[in-house]
Amino acid sequence: MESVLEQVRQSTVAKVAEIVDLRQRVLERYADQLVECAQAMAESFTAGGRLFAFGNGGSSTDAQDVAAAFLNPAGTARPLPALCLTNDIAVVTALSNDVGFDVIFARQLAATGRSGDIAVGLSTSGNSPNLIAAFDEAARRGLLTVGLAGYDGGAMAEADTIDYLFVVPSASVHRIQEAQTTIYHVLWELTQQALLAERWGEAG
Repeated sequence: MESVLEQVRQSTVAKVAEIVDLRQRVLERYADQLVECAQAMAESFTAGGRLFAFGNGGSSTDAQDVAAAFLNPAGTARPLPALCLTNDIAVVTALSNDVGFDVIFARQLAATGRSGDIAVGLSTSGNSPNLIAAFDEAARRGLLTVGLAGYDGGAMAEADTIDYLFVVPSASVHRIQEAQTTIYHVLWELTQQALLAERWGEAG
């Protein structure tokens, strides 16, 4: 029994060390881009833009967390208009059944997205066709596009429709999603800081 517990302990310690190292490498690699992206997002919100988040499976859950973080922040942070495109199951299943699963996000952006809004798509593989279609539609409509992917970025890394792409270089879905959580929470915090700086600048 003690040997089993020791194996569990060692495994846990190894996983913690792995995600800490991965998060640090990702944040160091994208430090400047994160600040630049957050500034662009702050400018979008200031101009009346809205955020649309989307993803499949576990990434859908993370997309819901993205929307919740911006719309209903903790403490005294400014609430910002944000929506997850998987929330309306009637819309998602209707589009999947009547048109095709590849358009479930693109069709919603075509209907509600406007120039200056923000599209945030999350994928562990970077290869989800419905995300690529959504980014294509978002770019056509003049949205600011932000992508989070894993592995080597997949098809998202090859797309020219994503303004800011943050790739977590790992083959573990669990580690990718853990690091992506850190990325979008950093983006949220930096966006709030940029908005606060704008308000101070206007006051000055």
